[in-house]
Amino acid sequence: MHVDCYASLNSPWAYLGSRRIEAICARHGASLRLWPVDFSVIFPASGGLPLPQRAPQRQAYRLVELARWRDHLGVPLTLQPRHFPMNEAPVANAVIALRETEGDAPAIRLAHRVMAALWAEDANPADPSTFAALAAECGLDGPALLRAAEDPRWAAMRQADSEAALARGVFGAPSYVIEGEIFWGQDRLDFVDRRLAHA
Repeated sequence: MHVDCYASLNSPWAYLGSRRIEAICARHGASLRLWPVDFSVIFPASGGLPLPQRAPQRQAYRLVELARWRDHLGVPLTLQPRHFPMNEAPVANAVIALRETEGDAPAIRLAHRVMAALWAEDANPADPSTFAALAAECGLDGPALLRAAEDPRWAAMRQADSEAALARGVFGAPSYVIEGEIFWGQDRLDFVDRRLAHA
């Protein structure tokens, strides 16, 4: 079995689900691919709104839910990190370049480290020196990755991946897709687990 994970590297929900989806896939022997798509492409076409444009009630409730899930999972999370939203495009393009040249595992490892830095450590992964340090922790050459990310083909691939996600019915982050079936949100990971168990 295979799981496609469509995510924003800025998403706290993708961060909260990151280690759990890895563990679930490992437990069931399923492969996992991360697609760091552009939700500025997906939201307008699917009825979603960027966070600053949402109603104050929704923004306030989001913080309540983040605190609940942080405490429930026992995962460190800064509710309002200083560097959110980070400049996602170059980091996402670096993850895509890594995925396409080195494979899924290192790309997932780097993406999950980036999200943890943003949400658990209040760091700015889009800062080149910070990104270099995070990449080094993953056994990767961060400056080389950022240089590779400047190749226009990775931005074009991210655009194409985002359009393909829309075509599959993806509208929110994270979305886990198994044989065309969408599970939206890290709070649906129990259903992902059951789906893989019954495959």
